[in-house]
Amino acid sequence: MHTTRNALVVLAQHQHDDLALTKAKQIADLTHAHLHLLLCAKPNGHSTYLKLMQEQLAQEGYDVSAQQAWHDNPCKTVFAVQQAEGCDLVIKQHRADSALKKALLTPEDWHLLRQCPSPVLMVKHANPWTERPILTAIDAGSDDLKHRVLQVGILSHGHDLAHLSHASLHMMSAYPYPMLSAADPIFQLKESILTFYHEQCQGYQDEFDIDDKHLHLAEGPADQLIPHVAHQLGAALTVLGSVARRGLSGVLLGNTAELVLDAMESDVLVLKPWDVIRELEALAAHH
Repeated sequence: MHTTRNALVVLAQHQHDDLALTKAKQIADLTHAHLHLLLCAKPNGHSTYLKLMQEQLAQEGYDVSAQQAWHDNPCKTVFAVQQAEGCDLVIKQHRADSALKKALLTPEDWHLLRQCPSPVLMVKHANPWTERPILTAIDAGSDDLKHRVLQVGILSHGHDLAHLSHASLHMMSAYPYPMLSAADPIFQLKESILTFYHEQCQGYQDEFDIDDKHLHLAEGPADQLIPHVAHQLGAALTVLGSVARRGLSGVLLGNTAELVLDAMESDVLVLKPWDVIRELEALAAHH
């Protein structure tokens, strides 16, 4: 997100309480990104509000454009506008669905995280990130290429955002409970599991200058531990990844990024492997 040039800001229908817009201005102050405001609504009286908001931001010195659009549902609308405008970040306020609604339908924000072609920032609070902890959550036990690319992308974004925000950078990884039946003896004892995960993290620590005081290894499910560690730290932002599980497993289980959303107090930036690859290609093209 540190290289963001054009951010899509999904405006809230409740115009008096728009955390996404507040956060977008803070990000633009850091990155000088263009802001494209989007109101997902069929043609109605909102256009006056949209025009006034655009004019106000322009007067405040922001590079801004705006539109009102509707393509069957909010997610399809966001995807269509993101593609048409070439936005490299989507900023949206997260509002939790009821347990009953989630039992019947996949939440809109889950669809957005799974399918959006760019990184997504889910906004949970209005406070700036300046001088507050930024937490990066990785799966240090996964060593395949897709996960390694994602881990580096998560840490790279966290490192650069911490630098821009004069904030401290933290890294965490959950590790599994011991299993006596595990084929690999490493995973039969807690001590050997912890040693293995610590060793897996050391390369990332060296690359992104993270000392052991800022490393958090915890035993248990990632979707429970990430909100807990973020709360303990008082994190302003948590950066994590999604491999975008699809099909029946996605419907029944969700992804870690989706499962933590409601429990998080910090803002949540979600990356996917192709987000990282696309950014690396863009950086390479400029050299």
